[in-house]
Amino acid sequence: MIPKRTFDAVIVGGGGAGLRAALQLARADLKVAVLSKVFPTRSHTVSAQGGITAALGNVTEDHWHWHMYDTVKGSDYLGDQDAIELMCRNAASAVYELEHMGLPFSRLEGGRNAGRIYQRPFGGQSQRYGGEQAVRTCAAADRTGHALLHTLYQRNIAARTQFFDEFFALDLVRDAEGYILGVVALEIETGEAWLIEARATLLATGGAARVFRHSTNALINTGDGLGMALRAGLPLEDMEFWQFHPTGIPEVGCLMTEACRGEGGYLVNRQGERFMPRYAPHAQDLASRDVVSRAIAEEIEAGRGCGEHGDHVCLKLDHLGAALIQERLPGIRDLSIRFAGVDPVHEAIPVTPTVHYMMGGIPTNLHGQVVAPVRYGPEEPVPGLYAAGECACVSVHGANRLGGNSLLDLVVFGRAAGEHMIEYLRENRYPRALPRSGVERALERLARWDRPGGDERVPRLREDMQRILQRHCGVYRREDLLEEGIGKLDAVGARLADAAIEDRGRLFNTARLEALELENLLPVARATLVCALARAESRGAHAREDYPARDDDHWLRHSLYFLAGDQLDYKPVRLKPLTVEPFQPKERSY
Repeated sequence: MIPKRTFDAVIVGGGGAGLRAALQLARADLKVAVLSKVFPTRSHTVSAQGGITAALGNVTEDHWHWHMYDTVKGSDYLGDQDAIELMCRNAASAVYELEHMGLPFSRLEGGRNAGRIYQRPFGGQSQRYGGEQAVRTCAAADRTGHALLHTLYQRNIAARTQFFDEFFALDLVRDAEGYILGVVALEIETGEAWLIEARATLLATGGAARVFRHSTNALINTGDGLGMALRAGLPLEDMEFWQFHPTGIPEVGCLMTEACRGEGGYLVNRQGERFMPRYAPHAQDLASRDVVSRAIAEEIEAGRGCGEHGDHVCLKLDHLGAALIQERLPGIRDLSIRFAGVDPVHEAIPVTPTVHYMMGGIPTNLHGQVVAPVRYGPEEPVPGLYAAGECACVSVHGANRLGGNSLLDLVVFGRAAGEHMIEYLRENRYPRALPRSGVERALERLARWDRPGGDERVPRLREDMQRILQRHCGVYRREDLLEEGIGKLDAVGARLADAAIEDRGRLFNTARLEALELENLLPVARATLVCALARAESRGAHAREDYPARDDDHWLRHSLYFLAGDQLDYKPVRLKPLTVEPFQPKERSY
């Protein structure tokens, strides 16, 4: 029998959502464990640069309802309005709570609001329901995610949260009645499998943008929680919607935060022309991310791209001056010098749309409970299972996320999940019997990579998968491209059975870890292509050349993908907010 540890709750993932939920549980004197395949402060939340959005009104007049309107509009009306209201109403309190925990926000200087939290303009944010640009995004220079993650980690240490660093979750343990009873995990250092038993389990494993070749995401973003959910028979929601951030460094993928444009930077093409006024006359460079990404793609396609190969545009910051760049964008200057070879104080930065964020994920309700449809009835919570952060789909981002809302999503729904887990644990005080089958399936998955195989190698398969997604499911999509991509991905999946790893050791076997990650990435890639092919419209980040219009009559609904037989199901968008009148779908322009 493998080693076992027992807790009240286990959190899989040490990023912002996982740490916020863990803190809520630890403060309630519950025994909580956090499993993370990297040291928690190396989680991908650390790379969030621009800020966290909340209607504090420190710079311009603001209101949470305006924030809600912008988020609904930004989602291209696919976001669930009850969840969006909950997030936007709680944004200010969430930010002040982080401030009181010690998060070192930048501060305003001069005027009546001197000393208050610094806020900067971000794309898609407005005053008075589409009016003048709002200044709403709270920032700690251009390292807001770094500051947030370290703050939450320190608070969890003080609250005695127990950390299992460098542990890789293999699979959920589920009994015959559908209760989730913990996870089987691999200790990376020793190669030993552990059973982490818990009455409540939260998946906070982040995104999966490593299915694409060019991504702003860390190498660890391999959709581990999504793979676990699919293997447990649960669906994924809205997997056709992937956000291309307009300003990533070509080939490298490093993110040039939206804060660059919020501070006054702008995009130019080969002729040195500011082209965004043609595509978004009002918001220009601060239009929504999907709008800016498509504009850049069209400039490149029209032959107005920059560089020897005309494959990017340029982001100009030099007019801002060295002092402002060093004060508010120091990390961006460092990244640009290191990875693009240009100093933005003197030269424009080459940028191109790069896969950045997953709007879809594991379906949840407002309390972070994972929900799944039952036969002949509505969806119901999966007992004992929760999800929060980028791996979850509540859905506050719909078809397109606004900048600054990702960190807000983490803390608001991380806290909400933690609160509900406390209630669930009080109602379910005693552990249930552990089924042997759930543990054995996870161990068999692990043992598969100890057996000899054929000539296929995991890195080659992963690269082929990434090229397929990049080529066949990019900024613009077409039926023939998507169908061809599914066929190519089928061939990659068939080759996986013949794959082997050369390192059979146990200690820090990164080859085995990469193989296990690929087993999570492949079904996520398949879900993306299948859902994108089925959605015969253009909405938010999903742009179909063969269906260029949004179709609310047929497609104002969420897609649900099941691994068995590529089954697709659908559910309605929740258009009714909690307390206010709904925002009815209308044409979206900036």
